[in-house]
Order: sequence, then structure tokens, then C-alpha cells
Amino acid sequence: MPISMYRLTVPLFQRGLDTLDAYLDKAEKFAGEKGTDPSDLVAVRLAPDMLPFSGQYQRATDSAKFAIARLTGTDAPKLDDNETTIAALRERVAKTRAYLATVAPDALEGTETHEVVISPGGNKTTFRGDEYLATFALPNFYFHISMAHAILRNQGVPVGKMDYLGRFS
Repeated sequence: MPISMYRLTVPLFQRGLDTLDAYLDKAEKFAGEKGTDPSDLVAVRLAPDMLPFSGQYQRATDSAKFAIARLTGTDAPKLDDNETTIAALRERVAKTRAYLATVAPDALEGTETHEVVISPGGNKTTFRGDEYLATFALPNFYFHISMAHAILRNQGVPVGKMDYLGRFS
């Protein structure tokens, strides 16, 4: 029996958003213990040509909402990429979570065969829905979560593999 596109999207994206929320908790706690402003972490980059911590959150949340929109042929909510505080990143995650909560399982039924066209870097690529999800949307989503993790680790925030994997219930 095949796994549904809903089960491969919304619950996985929600779980990743939980991880991003947990990272914000860890960042705030770390900054409090060090006596620094937690917003200082928002602008940190691993390398000059990489997105800052805030950018990782922006791209991860965009990946989740755009995946659903592209698969279902609907519009994703617009979020401005202007977060400069932990609170603003937390709000962005909450807005994305709220959007995902509106997606009914039947909205994704049959989307594995839908045509999805993207143009990263100006290069037009056409996928079947299941290929788009497996080879672009999910890897992109998890890449940005892992980069947020790496930025925190680089700054000394105590995050580890189990923080990345999230809670099991």
C-alpha cells in the first residue's frame, strides 16, 4: 500500500517546524546563560556567502509552504523575509504551522502525478509531484534546518543529533 502524499508532507513539515522552535528555545537559553542578546544569533552566518540563521528559517518555512502550494496548485501565504529577532522567527514558524494545519489530507490526494515546475537559479525544471517532493522539496527543507543547527553549534549552543531529530512519540 503506497504512503499518501499528505503523510509525506504535512506531518514531516510540522515535525521540522517543531525542531526549529526547539532551536529557538535553546538559542534563548544559551544567550541568557551567556548574558548576550539572543537576537545576535539571528544574523550569524557559517560563511560569508551563506544565509544567516534568519535566512535558514525563512527558506525552511518557505520550502514547507511552497511545497504544499506547488503540489496542490494553490497560493501559499506571503511572509516577508524581515525577521531580526528570535520572537519574529518564532512567529514565522507559527504562521507556517497554522497554514499547514489548514491542509486537508484529500487536498494532496493524487498530487504524486501532478506536474510541478520550478526555476531555481533561473533553470526551469519539471517534476512529477512525488519526484519533486523526494528530490527537491524535502531535501531543501531539511538542508535549511540542518544549517540552522550548524550555525547554533558553531556559536556554542548545545544542540545535538537528538535535537535535530526531534521528539519521538
